[in-house]
Amino acid sequence: MADDLLEVELVAADRKVWTGEARMVVARTTDGDIGILPGHAPILGILGDGAVQIRGEGGDEVIAAVHGGFLSVADNRVGILAEVAELADEIDLERAQRALENAHQDHDDDDEAVAAGQRAEARIRAHGLAF
Repeated sequence: MADDLLEVELVAADRKVWTGEARMVVARTTDGDIGILPGHAPILGILGDGAVQIRGEGGDEVIAAVHGGFLSVADNRVGILAEVAELADEIDLERAQRALENAHQDHDDDDEAVAAGQRAEARIRAHGLAF
């Protein structure tokens, strides 16, 4: 691996979603969005529901919706371990929009409805970034 690249692995609880080299990774943590470039200081963060953007060497981009988990950075290696992760091209946009509508109808004061709404919003955002 070249010194100016990151080695990235995106893993969900049930599968390896993506692995490869990248110039930059952007992820949403519970403390806010974070951008990671080669040479980044080591960190361990808790992922929030949101989109992860992985920008490859040739300008290609991998975008995934992630729901919970952890992000670790050390020695130009980025590990993203999510409870659930979906690549943007795997997301059914109409289904995500219906899920968001259903979550709002199920009352915003219900914790499960709020969590379902956040997952749906993450899917919609990831899909929108990719297409």
